[in-house]
Amino acid sequence: MARKLQSDRKGAAQGTATSAVIFVHGYGADGADLLGLADPLAPHLPQTAFYSPNAPERCTGNPMGYQWFPIPWLDGSSEEAARDGMAAAADDLNAFVDHVLAAEGLTPDALALVGFSQGTMMSLHIAPRRTAPLAGVVGFSGRLLNPEALAGEAISKPPVLLIHGDADEMVPVQSLAEAGDALVKAGFETYAHVSKGTGHGIAPDGLSLALGFLRDKLPGGQT
Repeated sequence: MARKLQSDRKGAAQGTATSAVIFVHGYGADGADLLGLADPLAPHLPQTAFYSPNAPERCTGNPMGYQWFPIPWLDGSSEEAARDGMAAAADDLNAFVDHVLAAEGLTPDALALVGFSQGTMMSLHIAPRRTAPLAGVVGFSGRLLNPEALAGEAISKPPVLLIHGDADEMVPVQSLAEAGDALVKAGFETYAHVSKGTGHGIAPDGLSLALGFLRDKLPGGQT
């Protein structure tokens, strides 16, 4: 049974949203870490509701934050624990997506995922395996786990924008090319951008491109 994820909400007033964005935070962070991105985005997406749930588990490496699943090379967990943790978290995040769709009265093609680092891994994992395609996925500073499985397991193919800093010290920028190659090979509409001089974070150029992508892919985004 999926665990219920806790999230604050920003953006369009309840009952008026024509689209939704769910931010999916990284390892050791929390939902509030990314929900602040709604502030610069909301004026350009006035009909969008923004959510950013806390991951389901307290972070092993940073008890003040949360994790979607343990990371063996950071916290000493086993590969099995990481695999099982991700499978459970995928159920949790899928259930949260369904909850937001029901709460806002939206169809899947009106909702986008915006992930950062481990949140990108989660977003790129669940979106292609959902029955109906989401509006899109933006992945900052992350990677596609098990890229060799994507083509065979993809059920729906939402458009994807990958953004990565070329000075990322946590997740190598090569991860963008590996994910992009697998997505293109599997037939996804795929876009990519490398932020020059950017480490493991979100730079203004990347956020601007993400906004353009969301305005293009979400219903009502161009108004």
